[in-house]
Amino acid sequence: PRCAPTPMNELFVLLGIDTWKPVMTALLLPPVPWLVGVLVGARLILPHRGWGWLLVTLSVAGLWLSSTPGAARLLEQWVLKTPPALSSARLLELRTEARREGGLAIVVLGGGRELQAPEYHLSNLSPVSTERLRYALWLSKETGVPVAFSGGHSWAQPEGAPEAEIAARVAAQEFGRPLRWIETLSRDTRENAARSAPILRSAGVRHVLLVTHGWHMPRARRAFEAALGGEVQVEAAPMGLAQRVDIAALDWLPSERGFARVRWAWREWLGRLAGA
Repeated sequence: PRCAPTPMNELFVLLGIDTWKPVMTALLLPPVPWLVGVLVGARLILPHRGWGWLLVTLSVAGLWLSSTPGAARLLEQWVLKTPPALSSARLLELRTEARREGGLAIVVLGGGRELQAPEYHLSNLSPVSTERLRYALWLSKETGVPVAFSGGHSWAQPEGAPEAEIAARVAAQEFGRPLRWIETLSRDTRENAARSAPILRSAGVRHVLLVTHGWHMPRARRAFEAALGGEVQVEAAPMGLAQRVDIAALDWLPSERGFARVRWAWREWLGRLAGA
């Protein structure tokens, strides 16, 4: 059955511009707002010199900070409130629970795919999805809990093999650990939850270990708790939490890594505001 769209998605669908959702999102992410601020400030300098220079200065500062690991870490800790990783003691408890009671499932959320990877001569998972899948399979080996993967065609890539099918192939052929369930129709986080819920219920799952990156976990867990309606316990199993150990000053200097992390954190914050 077709799951109900989110209010924001419904608006895009009603306007017939659902394929533009990724474009609209990109326009709201750094560096675009700061670049617009620089242009507007430059235009204001002649008629309103003080206000123009203030806007240019703030926008340049925004450009700088939105490319630094330090700003990303603050956003992740204080705005997104990223949960901690599962402890070794918790892994032992989960292994015991899986053996005695069953009813557990690891659910991995897709993070993108490559429609055609020339080096493999077929479609492939994006680095983000590969990291999530690898951790989920490791977690399965440590606890004995079976794995489900949720991911279909994103709004930006409506064609090609569903992401979950690619993940199933990678898990079986490259890691030697087949997936138990796959969900192939979802296009975003809300749909990951809504379309995975019937699969989990029909399999008798009572406890979900949700695997995604730490910065994505708060929104993802909220979506799954809403979709499962309290019938199934949703436990966060975040990954990608390691912090590079560099000279402290480098945390506040622009870098590719800092820019990517800030964009992800900003995207999650916007998704939370939009109810996505």
